[in-house]
Amino acid sequence: MRERVASAARDAGRDPADVTTIVVTKFHPVTMIEELLRLGVHDFGENRHQEAQEKAGALAGRDLTWHFVGQVQGKKARQVRSYAHVVHSVDRASLATALGSADSSIDCFIQVNLTDDPARGGVDPSGLDALVEHVLGTPGLRLLGLMAVAPLGAEPAAEFARVRSLGEGIRRSAPEARFLSMGMSQDYPEAIREGATHLRIGTAITGNRPTLG
Repeated sequence: MRERVASAARDAGRDPADVTTIVVTKFHPVTMIEELLRLGVHDFGENRHQEAQEKAGALAGRDLTWHFVGQVQGKKARQVRSYAHVVHSVDRASLATALGSADSSIDCFIQVNLTDDPARGGVDPSGLDALVEHVLGTPGLRLLGLMAVAPLGAEPAAEFARVRSLGEGIRRSAPEARFLSMGMSQDYPEAIREGATHLRIGTAITGNRPTLG
């Protein structure tokens, strides 16, 4: 997978070193993460708080970065920030406030909803500027950029181009927020072509989820 990502970056005229691959390990055991660590992987993604918390505890002290890529309940925000190094799914002002801290900082992305369904995770693009301002004004949060998921049935390249454009727009008020978390197993080449800096890859690396007995 590492070479496939590097090849896609080179095809897009980009330096492969500018693309971080986050291995999403939800439903997979700690032993798999340990094996990936031995292979030189350091960025891991989880989207379920309880599972992520347990894995983080089991691997405390190891050289890795935890990316929380799922939806965060406001009441769980404090617990998530206790182990996550990066939260990719900030989508409302109340969550940003709950994740804030006067004592320490974590990195975050604002998730943008690319669908017309308000029940999907992410802020509507019309509310993006206001949320950016709120995050910038919240102690303990460092805004890295935007995160998005290409909607099912949509053309990924067009959706990722839209996110890239939105990312360029927020840099008027947040010049350091130059990163884009977008692209998964099925559409990472398109994401790389549109400037993705962080890929969230699951099954293409880990295989299918284990069958629960």
